[in-house]
Amino acid sequence: MQTSTLILFVLALTVVAYVLGRQRSVQLAQPLGGIKRLHSLPNYYGLMAAVWTGIPALVIVAVWTGMETTVITGTVLSTLPDTYTSVSESQISLTFSRIRNIQLGTIDGSQYPDLVQAGELLQRLTESSQFGKVALTLVISVLGGAYAWLRTSPRLRARPQFEVVLKGFFLLCSTIAIFTTIGIILSVLFESIRFFQSIPFFDFVFGTKWSPQIAIRADQVGSSGAFGAIPLFVGTLLIAAIALLVAVPLGLMSAIYLSEYANSKVRGVVKPLLEVLAGIPTVVYGFFAALTMAPLVRDFFQGIGLDGVSAESALAAGLVMGIMIIPFVSSLSDDVINAVPNSLRDGSYGLGATKSETIRQVVFPAALPGIMGGVLLAASRAIGETMIVVMAAGLAANLTVNPLEAVTTVTVQIATLLVGDQEFDSPKTLAAFALGLMLFITTLLLNIVAMSIVKRFREQYD
Repeated sequence: MQTSTLILFVLALTVVAYVLGRQRSVQLAQPLGGIKRLHSLPNYYGLMAAVWTGIPALVIVAVWTGMETTVITGTVLSTLPDTYTSVSESQISLTFSRIRNIQLGTIDGSQYPDLVQAGELLQRLTESSQFGKVALTLVISVLGGAYAWLRTSPRLRARPQFEVVLKGFFLLCSTIAIFTTIGIILSVLFESIRFFQSIPFFDFVFGTKWSPQIAIRADQVGSSGAFGAIPLFVGTLLIAAIALLVAVPLGLMSAIYLSEYANSKVRGVVKPLLEVLAGIPTVVYGFFAALTMAPLVRDFFQGIGLDGVSAESALAAGLVMGIMIIPFVSSLSDDVINAVPNSLRDGSYGLGATKSETIRQVVFPAALPGIMGGVLLAASRAIGETMIVVMAAGLAANLTVNPLEAVTTVTVQIATLLVGDQEFDSPKTLAAFALGLMLFITTLLLNIVAMSIVKRFREQYD
C-alpha cells in the first residue's frame, strides 16, 4: 500500500470514528434525558474520537516515512565492501542509485555482480518497511478509535479536551513556521560565511565592480573574480524606486476614488479590473516591457535630443513593474480606507470640513498604518522581481543612477549564478547566497522602518 493510499485510509477511519463517537454520545445521553445531560455537544465527542483515531496514526506515518529511507540506505550500504563506501559522497550516491536500478530491474544486474545482493536486500527491506508501516499505522488507528469509544461518557469533558488539542495544533503550525524561517536564515547564513571566507566582507559590501566569472586572460577584470555588490544594490533600488513612483500615487489615488467618490456601479467594475493586473504572469509583463515599453522609452528620449539611450533601461523595467504592483497598493489601501470608522468622517463634516479636507486630514492619517503595509508589500514585490528586469533592463552590472542605462538587480544575479550545474565550493556560486543574505537584511530594515511608522500612527488613531 502506498503512503498516500494509507493516509487516505486513515482519514476514512477518522471520519468513521467521528460518526460513531457522535452517535455513541447521543445514545448514552438518551436514558439520562437527552443531549442536555452531556457535558459537551455531541460534535465534540465525535471530534475527540476522530482525534484519537487519526492523529497518532498520522504521526506514525510521518515519522516512519521520514526515517525509512535513511535507515534502509544505511543498512544496504553497510553490507557493501569498503571499496564502495570509502569514497566521496557523490560516488556513494551513484552506487546506491545503481542498486536501486537493479532492484527495479531497469539495468542488468550482471553488469554489477557485487551489487546484486545489495539490490535483493534493498527489495526485502523496502517490502518489510511498507508492510510494517501499514500494519502499525492501522493497528494504532483502530486501537485509538476503540479507546475513544470506551472512554466516551456523558461526564467526559470533550469540548475542553478538544480545545486543548486544537490549541496544540495551532502552536505546532506556528512553531513550524518559525523553525522554517530559522532554517532558511541559517542555510543562507552558513553558505554566506563560506563565501566570506574566500572574499573579504568589505570588498563584497563596498566593492564597485561585479564580475564573478573566471576570465580566460589574466588582464581581464574578472580574472580572479570581482564581487563588489554595490552596482547590484544600486540597480535594485533604482528600479524599485521608479516602480514605487508609478505605483504609489496611482494606487493611492485610485483607492481614494473608489472608496470615497465612486458609486457602487463604477466600483464594481473598476476594482476587479485593477485587481486583474495582479494575476497577469510576470513573464507577460516582461514581454510588454521588452517589446513595447523599452522601444517607446528609447524613441521618446532620442526624439527630444538625448543620444545613447540604451534599448534596455532601468526606466522601462521600472515603469512596467510599477504597473504590475499597482493592485498591491490600490486594493489594500481601498480596504483600509473603507475600514476607517464613519464617525471620524461625520465629526469632520460636522466641523465644516469639505470632503477633500476630510480625506486629507482625517481619513488618510487614520488609514496610514494599513497604507504603509500595502506600500511595503509593493516594495518587497518590486525588490524581488526578476523576469521583468531580465527582459527589459538587461544583465549589465553598471554602477549608475541614470534610469536610461542598462542595470541589473540582486535577484537577477542570484538566478544567473545558480543556473545550470554548479560547484558549491566556488565563490561564484556561493556569491548567490551572500546576495540573498544582504537582500534579506535590506528587506528586514524596510520592515523595521515601516513597523515604526505603523506603530506611531496606530497609537494616535486607535
